[in-house]
Amino acid sequence: GDSLHFYYDEKIQHETVAPAKLIDDEGEYSIWYKPYGMYSQGSKWGDHCTIFRWAEKTLVPQRPAFPVHRLDRAASGLMIVAHSKKMAAAFSAMFKNHRIKKLYRARVEGDTGKLLLPHTIDETIDGKKALSRIIAAEPSAAGTTLTIEIESGRKHQIRRHLSQAGHPIVGDRLYGSGKSDENLQLQSVHLEFICPLSHKEKKFIL
Repeated sequence: GDSLHFYYDEKIQHETVAPAKLIDDEGEYSIWYKPYGMYSQGSKWGDHCTIFRWAEKTLVPQRPAFPVHRLDRAASGLMIVAHSKKMAAAFSAMFKNHRIKKLYRARVEGDTGKLLLPHTIDETIDGKKALSRIIAAEPSAAGTTLTIEIESGRKHQIRRHLSQAGHPIVGDRLYGSGKSDENLQLQSVHLEFICPLSHKEKKFIL
C-alpha cells in the first residue's frame, strides 16, 4: 500500500555549473566562493548543482553540509556552509540577530551622482521590514558600482530595492531594464563575524 513519488526532469538532471572555490575550512564550517549559476539550496527536482552538495563532494575529509543562508542563483560571491546541525543552528541564529556583517557590490544603471551617501532604502518586501544601505559608489564607463550593506535578508532584497530606487542592477532579468545581455552584476564580497568556535573575529573579503 506504500506510494512512491519520483520527481524527474531531464533538463534539470543534466544541468552543470562552474566549480565553487574553497576560501577557508574551519572544520565545522567552511567559507566558499559560489559562482554564477550555482544554487544555494535544492528542490524536489534535485540538489546536485547546489553549493552544499558541492562542499560534501569535494571537502577532505568528507563531511555533511548544511546551508545557513542564501545567495541568488544569478549572483556570485562568499557563502558560509555548516558541517553539523549544531553549527548550522549557530550561524542561523547569528544571521537572524544581525551578528554577521554582509557587504555586496552591484554594478547598476542610471545616474547615481545625486545619491547622498550613505543612502538608506527602507521599503518593505512582501509585507516584511527590509533595510538596505548604499555606502559607496564608484562610477566607470561601464556603469556605477555600488557597495551595499543589508540588515535583513529578504528574497531578492537588493535587486528589488535598487530597482525601486531607479538603479536596476546590470543583467537583472527579473527587475532590470532588459538593456543588458550580461549576467547579473551582483556579488557578495564581505563576511565578518565572531567565530562560534574560537570566539575570534573572522573577516573574509573578495
